[in-house]
Amino acid sequence: MSPVLRRAKKKADERVVTLIGKPGCHLCDDARAVVEEVCAETGASWEEKDITQDEALHRAYWEQIPVVLVDGEQHTFWRVDAGRLRRALGA
Repeated sequence: MSPVLRRAKKKADERVVTLIGKPGCHLCDDARAVVEEVCAETGASWEEKDITQDEALHRAYWEQIPVVLVDGEQHTFWRVDAGRLRRALGA
């Protein structure tokens, strides 16, 4: 395979998980707990973004929250499976 087409595999501690949600969302609270746990285990960093503070995120994701991105690409929405997230992070 061409080196141009091959992606370098990142280590878990080089990955960034983004949780997109909003205040008062119980599914967001559940997702946050899973993301915090998995990132603590794997060494991945994570951030949280509030769709009520970002019009572009609101337009893109308002029907799907919570949404989890891994390195900027959508991983899942509504419910976060810890095992699947661990696998996505290479753990």
